[in-house]
Amino acid sequence: MNGKSEAIEETNADAEAAEEKGLSGFIAAAGVILAISYPVLALSTGVRALYQLFFKEGVTNYLAPTLSLVASLLYLIATVGFAVREKWAWRISVAALATEMVMVLLVGTLSLIIPDTIGRTAWRYFGIDYAFFPFIQPVLGLLWLFHPKTLVAYGIRESGKD
Repeated sequence: MNGKSEAIEETNADAEAAEEKGLSGFIAAAGVILAISYPVLALSTGVRALYQLFFKEGVTNYLAPTLSLVASLLYLIATVGFAVREKWAWRISVAALATEMVMVLLVGTLSLIIPDTIGRTAWRYFGIDYAFFPFIQPVLGLLWLFHPKTLVAYGIRESGKD
């Protein structure tokens, strides 16, 4: 078997396991997409921040790369809840996504008011450097985590209480 068909079988197995836990195909797929896209965004922002902090010459404002590094860590923490179907993981992800949403709104607004101070962080102008994914993803993640079927799958809510 080649790697591509093995990956498809694993994805199908994940979707079937999620359906057994009460997630429909669409909702399960949304969770898989979030579980894949969040680490990619974490890697992108984290590598950029580490480069700016430790290797780029002439950096005078360390606020932007530090904020990007914080964003990267929040993305990794949020990923836990998309990958692990446990109450504790759900709670951690909700907290990480809520923090991320607040930071996106705060830093995004401040970048409009005092752009030179904020610099080029992942959250600058609500994530413009990353096609607004830093703004869109926590909204989608929170919607997914609070979806009634997701709540049942994580054991947050009982099956009959949609």
